[in-house]
Amino acid sequence: MSGAEGGPAIAVPALRLAHLSKTFVGTRALVDVDLTVQPGEIHALVGGNGSGKSTLIKILAGVYQADPGGTIEVAGHASSDGRLAGSRVEAAADHWSPNKAFAAGMRFVHQNPGVFDTLTVAENIAIGHGFPTAAGRIKWGDLRRRTQELIDRFAIRATPDAPLIALNPADRTMVAVARALQDVGTGLDSGVLVLDEPTSALPAADIEVLLTALRRCAAAGQTILYVSHRIDEVLALADRVTVLRDGHRIATRPAKELTETALVELIAGRSVATDSRGTAVADGSDVVLELHGVHAGRLHGVDLTVRKGEVVGIAGLLGSGRSTLLRTVFGAVPIRSGSIVLNGHMARFSRPGQAIAAGVSYVPEDRGREAVFAGQSVRENISAGGVMAYWRRLRLQHGHERRDAVAAMRSFLVRAASDKAPLATLSGGNQQKVVLARWLRRQPRVILLDEPTQGVDVGARQEIYDLIQRSADAGAAVVVASNDFEELVRVCGRVVVLRDGRIVGEQVAPNLDSHRLTELAYRSENAA
Repeated sequence: MSGAEGGPAIAVPALRLAHLSKTFVGTRALVDVDLTVQPGEIHALVGGNGSGKSTLIKILAGVYQADPGGTIEVAGHASSDGRLAGSRVEAAADHWSPNKAFAAGMRFVHQNPGVFDTLTVAENIAIGHGFPTAAGRIKWGDLRRRTQELIDRFAIRATPDAPLIALNPADRTMVAVARALQDVGTGLDSGVLVLDEPTSALPAADIEVLLTALRRCAAAGQTILYVSHRIDEVLALADRVTVLRDGHRIATRPAKELTETALVELIAGRSVATDSRGTAVADGSDVVLELHGVHAGRLHGVDLTVRKGEVVGIAGLLGSGRSTLLRTVFGAVPIRSGSIVLNGHMARFSRPGQAIAAGVSYVPEDRGREAVFAGQSVRENISAGGVMAYWRRLRLQHGHERRDAVAAMRSFLVRAASDKAPLATLSGGNQQKVVLARWLRRQPRVILLDEPTQGVDVGARQEIYDLIQRSADAGAAVVVASNDFEELVRVCGRVVVLRDGRIVGEQVAPNLDSHRLTELAYRSENAA
């Protein structure tokens, strides 16, 4: 898999952390963590939300300062011309900084890779290294040659002058990898590449393209620390896996010795169900939501029916119209033609407030930008969907609001120090459950969920599945859009496939199959 497997023993690790701890006010995010990454290996770092993964990565990047007592050691690295650019770097963890990390050869590509779609590949590469100039002018020929060398080195399917938006998502991520590594050379002295959730927004086919590219990097000697929630890709990619839980290192194991079940249990600290499957709803059930020939945004003549108690999945590649469909029902995207019927009545919402009043709830894909108020408390986030209910005689009834928030936290399995805790202190999974609590406690008729478990660990993911099913059992019509087709198979009773804004296929439980959904999403191109 990588250069580390089966090779000679190497005494000096590429990265070594010893006794790494981090304390925030009232919380120990990391507790005496040791971690060793060997040169040329792909080392996966996994754990549930709140396990300490993000804190550890931010300490490595110099964004957070660790508690006194720990150390960070990084082996030397070579420059792009092969000359030694840095010797072994060792420092107290509480004195680590972004400059020290960069000088030691640490390079980071985050979940949002920070590339610019409107610029060319060459221009994106230059942003990370600087434009070559002479007499105040950009030497475009030199930039193109340098970019082509990187394209060849990382096997990116592009040309230097291609606009980044023309690349598929996996190749856009590899441009970010190439930009990060362009100045650290190749081989076992090429520094450490840290990838933080690089596949979270990629469809299945692009994930495999990216993993194949990373395997090539590792085979050439690149050391990779890989952070991911996706258990299947971790086991397929990594040489070794380190598990964090509640700030402690629980285990470091060779990936080939782990099964998905065993790794999930290490992450969660308990057995977690992973085989739940949705069930189909009888045709005689009441119809709650109907779309007839809807043209809106990316959608072209969509017909869809959702019944009471049904969980319907929306599958499709990026750009297929999944999110547009949900936003159209919610009144956030105007309809050009066609109609929406809710409980037998025409419901052409011109704004989300009308949809909310009619009993439609929507949880958007981008939780951070569109769904949460990070600087406010858990209580304020839960009540945000109906704060006017707590106003009496020009005063906010804090006691009533607090009781409802505490009850919602209990009902929707939100784990927080109290209802007054700032939402930003919660894990991603608990933040998502707060958003769900805000809407589901209103007992809506229609629930629209866009990527409901994105960035959520396996334990919280199962709890969210259970909350979705609980809402359906209570009579809600639920629509779930996701690029994770395995997730749709687990939670839905029926899945429709979108491509280019049109429904091109449908599967019904118990015959749902993620591979068939993938085939429909791609092969339908000729039929669309």
